[in-house]
Amino acid sequence: MFQPDDFYHLATRLFPVCRSITGEGVRQSLEIIREYIPNLEVHEVETGRKCFDWTVPKEWNIRDAYIITPDGQKICQFKDTNLHVVQYSTPVHKKMSLTELQKHLYSLPEIPDAIPYVTSFYQEHWGFCINNEQRESLKEGTYEVVIDSDLSSGSLSFGDLLVKGKSDKEVLISTYTCHPSMANNETSGITVATMLAKWVTENAPLEHSYRFVFAPETIG
Repeated sequence: MFQPDDFYHLATRLFPVCRSITGEGVRQSLEIIREYIPNLEVHEVETGRKCFDWTVPKEWNIRDAYIITPDGQKICQFKDTNLHVVQYSTPVHKKMSLTELQKHLYSLPEIPDAIPYVTSFYQEHWGFCINNEQRESLKEGTYEVVIDSDLSSGSLSFGDLLVKGKSDKEVLISTYTCHPSMANNETSGITVATMLAKWVTENAPLEHSYRFVFAPETIG
């Protein structure tokens, strides 16, 4: 039987990984999952592939991002939390005024101490997410912005595990792998699905077959 600490340990490993609909963060997460369910098959679908009414986009990877304020303070650091960067931000390194920077900042006035989660999967754009209290404290001057990322032809990764049962009828358990550091939005789903897959595998064959899918929500 599992203990609460087993779930917590897996969740704490998955939580900081910068996942998106494509990229190394997804592959890293799938490798962590395979430590618990080694028979998980990982598939790669190339950029540009048509999937029903959707096309697999470019692969996005990011290494660092931050803003340097006029007084030299480094804020909105990707290394502090990956939520600070708009998902799929194009690379940028330039200096600009506060007025221009504000066009690329996102905050939630109704939750002033929260960092929002913002994406730009299908429109090339860049931006930073910041809590509203800090945003309102920004002073006029010249800001330096850096996003060290790339969008290139690659692939989309997803995981699939079928545990055969006494019947060919399948029970489908599907969870997303495309959100970064949000506990309730995604980390909990991956964690529970992984531990359930481990239990089903260890107790097979059950009455039905079970299929576990770890994929981005866009095609999930």
